[in-house]
Amino acid sequence: MSGGPPRIFDSNAYRARRARASRIGGDGFLAQEACEHLAERLAAINRHFGRALDLHSRVRVFPVLRPLAKDWVRTGFAWDAPSVIAGDEVLPFAEETFDLVTSVLSLHAINDLPGTLAQIRRVLKPDGVFMAALFGGETLRELKLAFASAEADVLSGVSPRVSPFADVRDMGGLLQRAGFALPVADVERTTVRYRDLSRFFADLRALGETNVLVGRSTRFMSRRLLAALTREYTERFRDADGRFHATFDVVFLTGWAPHESQQKPLKPGSAKSRLADALGTKELPAGEKPKE
Repeated sequence: MSGGPPRIFDSNAYRARRARASRIGGDGFLAQEACEHLAERLAAINRHFGRALDLHSRVRVFPVLRPLAKDWVRTGFAWDAPSVIAGDEVLPFAEETFDLVTSVLSLHAINDLPGTLAQIRRVLKPDGVFMAALFGGETLRELKLAFASAEADVLSGVSPRVSPFADVRDMGGLLQRAGFALPVADVERTTVRYRDLSRFFADLRALGETNVLVGRSTRFMSRRLLAALTREYTERFRDADGRFHATFDVVFLTGWAPHESQQKPLKPGSAKSRLADALGTKELPAGEKPKE
């Protein structure tokens, strides 16, 4: 039996999708929006970082992050003009090298997210910050449901069409598992409205975020299936004005490399006041019922 995480995503296909998006001048407004939100969160920390690492953020949105640190190292694919050409699951850096690590819309398409988070934790200096934005939650839920209904009708079966996206609660647990202190995971939802599916698919191609699942069908979509998909999508997810909507949930992750200066939870029994006193009630032993 082979070890390692299961292969859900085809890494070669994902690189090809991102390369095509770069060639056509894409990357899309969602990447820009996610990067701006991440930059706002970092600016709120009120710290100017010395040495920072960015993981595979798109070259067109990276200028938003640049002012937040003095020196940057960028990993990425060759066409993104990175400092270091590296795979998206390998961090070839020494321990405690960076004050800050960022990533914008890349970590959702890797097979070993727990392992990658552990590597990020390793390269952070004590009290260093990791912040990332990645697709999660209910992203593309409408497309997933419409595809399932259309394929069941046309092909009498369903194939993987939309990536599985992690829940925000799972993300917080992964940060803790990787050894981050003060982990935070929250989600911001963007609902985009379209006149037709062609514009929707064009936005996904501009992001480089079309289907890269290992188990995906390699056959071209037939006209019959496309017609069924269009019918299902517009009938089920059409708004009153005739447009249909698509959901994109961006999960923002924040974690700190542990440091003695950080706040720590109080030890059990160390409280100096009682909750019952604050509430003005009488505390009873466990199992004892209050007297009438």
